[in-house]
This record gives sequence, C-alpha cells and structure tokens, in this order.
Amino acid sequence: MGRTIEMVRYCGIRWVRAGIEGLSEEGPTTIQTFLDLHRETGVLLSWGLVSGGTDVNKLVKTGKILAEAGALLAFEGNNEPNNWGVTYQGEKGGGNWPSWMAVAKLQRDLYQTIKSDPVLAKFPVWSVSEPGAQRDNVGLQFLTIPPGALTLMPAGTKYADYANVHNYIYHPHSPHPMDNKAWNAADPTAASKVDGLFGNFGVTWARRFRGYNQQQLDTLPRVTTETGVKIGGLITEDLHAVNLINMYLAQFKRGYAFTAVYLLRDRTDEDGNQSFGFYQSDYSPRKAAIYLHNLTTILSDKGTLAKPGQLDFTIMERPKTVHELLLQHSDGRFQLIVWGERLSGQDRVTIRFGVTHVSARIYDPTVGVDPIEALTDFSSLDITLSNHPIVIAISPGTR
Repeated sequence: MGRTIEMVRYCGIRWVRAGIEGLSEEGPTTIQTFLDLHRETGVLLSWGLVSGGTDVNKLVKTGKILAEAGALLAFEGNNEPNNWGVTYQGEKGGGNWPSWMAVAKLQRDLYQTIKSDPVLAKFPVWSVSEPGAQRDNVGLQFLTIPPGALTLMPAGTKYADYANVHNYIYHPHSPHPMDNKAWNAADPTAASKVDGLFGNFGVTWARRFRGYNQQQLDTLPRVTTETGVKIGGLITEDLHAVNLINMYLAQFKRGYAFTAVYLLRDRTDEDGNQSFGFYQSDYSPRKAAIYLHNLTTILSDKGTLAKPGQLDFTIMERPKTVHELLLQHSDGRFQLIVWGERLSGQDRVTIRFGVTHVSARIYDPTVGVDPIEALTDFSSLDITLSNHPIVIAISPGTR
C-alpha cells in the first residue's frame, strides 16, 4: 500500500476506480485498505460490482463505510458484462449467454437500492460499461428508458445517473498512431472510431439498438472508467506519455465528468497487460507518470473560486490538431491550456487577447514544473505546438 500511496501522490490522482471484487475481511484487500488510501492521499473511490459481481448488499454495506469516511465518489454497475457474465437471482446473462436480462435486472435493483437508502441516495450511480454489446434490447443504452423505446424492460426503468464508457485510445477500428488520437477517442459522435459514447448509448455497436440521438448525447452525463494506451510496436513510451496527458484534457473538454486510466502500474497477474501503466511493474515511473506529475503540479489549486471570470481570446487560424481548455485558479489567474495532437511536425499559432495583460508565465509539462518563459504587457502571443500541452498562466491585471 505504501508504494501505491507514493504513486498516487506523485501523479496528483484525485480518484480511483475500485469495488468489491477480491474484497474480504481477512485480506489481503480489505475495506481498510481503501480507507487508508483515502486518508493518506485524499482520493475518492468509485465503488462497483466490478467483473461478474452481483452482491448488491455487500456493495451497499461497504459503500456506507466509505461514505461515512468521506471517501465515496459514486457507485458503478458491472464491468463489461459482455466479457464477464452474471448469475443474478438464478438467471444467467451477459457473457456468452443470449440474453442480457439478468444484467438489466441487477443494474435496475442496484439503482433502486442506492436511491432508496437515506445515506447513499445523494451519490450518483454509473451505468454498466459496454452496454453497446447487448444481445437483446434490454434498454441498458439508456440511463432511464424513455417512452416508446420498444425495449424488453419497461419504459421508466432507471439504471443510472451517468453513462459509463471504456473508450480506449487505440481500437481495432483505429489501431495506429495518428493525429488527434486522444481528441477523437473522446468524441461523443458517430465519427469516433473507438468504443465510445455513440456506440454504447447512441446506436449500440453489437446489434444496432437505438438509444439517444446526437443532441441528447451531447449533454448526456458521462464518465470513463477505463481508457489508456499500451506501449508496443509503433507506440513508444514517448507517444504513450503524450497520448495520456492529452487524453485527460480532451476528455474534460468534451464533457466527461470523470476519467480513469488503465493502469497505474503494470500488472504481473494477467497476460497482455504489462505495458499500459504509468509505472512499470518494479514501480519505476514511465514518462507518462513524470508528465502527469508535472501537469497536475502546474495546475494544482487547493482553493475555491466563488465566481469564475472570463478571458477574451482567439486562436487565430487554428489547425485541426490544436485544442484548448480554459481553467481559472482560485487566486484569479487564468490557466489557458493549449495542446497539439500532431503525430509529427509542428504548428505555429497566434493567440490574440481582447485586452493587454500585465504578465503571464508559460509552462511545458514535458519539460518540468517551472516556467519556460515569462511575458509582460502582451495582447497576443505566438506559440509552437506539436504533440503535447502548453499551459499559459495569466495573472490578474490588465492595461
């Protein structure tokens, strides 16, 4: 646990995906394991049934302990029921079985149980992941089944408060490195080539059951409980690192409330998953861990801002590979993050501001946590972007 605490602190991670799979009173993983992680790092926990789990009572009982400790973020339904089927109340579903009815009933009951509990009702419930794999139309492509959906479960059935996807950046439909890799993985439309929001909650990827239309998807509450990048072949450690920090930015910009990356440290108990991690199996940090540490350190803010301000700016003649995200620090500083997602080459872009700003500092998280440049009395600036973010911290004060 000590090494996990170290890694979480270094990377600036704020929440961890967890659940009742493998949890016991004897250990090695107990509820105290997660309480200690929260106490030492401040991370919150999404708490789920995980792969094939069906014990809603255990989920609720342990979830209450986390809630009382201030450690609970949300509840999550089953992990990828297409890969790990369930047996619920004597009925089999998901996996290799022809029906998902057991998965649907389990998720319905999980939601009802959480929302009827006076302690837990305030916590959001996240859907099962991979509802796009449904073999029969039980309606898991909806948070609440609307009238006229023609699903096997009745209209009004409530499953979740947030849609939950596993939009890995590299996918059989998009297996190779290319421009805008992280940006496209976060795309909520049919244009996304990965296993994203549209293929799970718009038109399901397995049997083409209809869910939400695009206008509804654009504002659908959503989270990602797995995404990531595996090192190997054309995907170098450098590319792995920039893909992952770009991914956090793209996910937030494109409407994901929470994003979890698979994996903190490479696994040693599972074939094929030895090169996803921010850390290698011996706990040595990859570049991805260093870059994430730098980015979260640069953006770190323990205060709160009562009323966010506005920053008047325009990125002139913006290339398709250039994206931006505007944040504001509690001391009033704007943090304008501009990042490129070019596989090769660079873009020189001009940012024009509506007023003259007194000062700013520019940071590059692939270099370190200290500013690489200071500006004074500027109303525009030119920056060179390639495959990673630049943070422009603009101090309050204009001329």
